[in-house]
Amino acid sequence: MALEHIQRVLFWCAVINYAVLILWFGVFAMAHGWLYRLHGRWFKVPAASFDTMHYAGMAMYKIGILLFVLVPFIALCIT
Repeated sequence: MALEHIQRVLFWCAVINYAVLILWFGVFAMAHGWLYRLHGRWFKVPAASFDTMHYAGMAMYKIGILLFVLVPFIALCIT
């Protein structure tokens, strides 16, 4: 594969992953009550723990994007 092709793939992976992250945050922020009720049907979790789990999940997802997509993309752009 050509270097430019790999860079393009990593770029679009970053764009798609950040779109998913923004969508996740948007649904969490705008429809918190609905999302909590939806998950509350399956799991008996207090609201504070529910919020903590979502924020931790978003943080881990964001760190994963940085480590596995953006850092290789930047490294390929530098070389």
